[in-house]
Amino acid sequence: MSKVYTKTGDKGMTGLLTGERVKKTSARVEAYGTVDEVSSALGLARANCTKPAVKEAVFKLQKLLMLVMADLASNNGGQQYITADHVKTLEAMIDEFDARLPPLNSFIIPGATSGAATLDLARTFARRAERQSLRVNEQKPTADISDHLLICLNRLSDLCFVLSRFEAENSN
Repeated sequence: MSKVYTKTGDKGMTGLLTGERVKKTSARVEAYGTVDEVSSALGLARANCTKPAVKEAVFKLQKLLMLVMADLASNNGGQQYITADHVKTLEAMIDEFDARLPPLNSFIIPGATSGAATLDLARTFARRAERQSLRVNEQKPTADISDHLLICLNRLSDLCFVLSRFEAENSN
């Protein structure tokens, strides 16, 4: 029986997908750790949302985030997990849900429903993950996080916003 703990991270180091050991406080680990937080927030949203189309979209996002984390944990290991097709898929999802919403003419205060509020929380985590991924490139230009991944994180936050609006619509 294998154990959950490995003891390899007890001294503040962790392994990337490429096998390289880095500090747990590195910008790269912060970036994929925040993407993990987004996925957890989305899991909570999926549990709280009432609209089947939103639940389905959120589950797709969670699967996509596994690829985002793999990309961030690769440290330019040669394989890019996030592609232009992923960005196009997110944009199509945004357009699909946004087309079914009334025009936005005021600011939204989160909390209309528990599902919508959790999606809004995931949106803020996605924005932070995007900022942290940008920091990885600033601190180590050779890290070369792909433009597709950065755009994907940006679209992810946009989609969380639209899904939150969709989940809250007609819920009162």
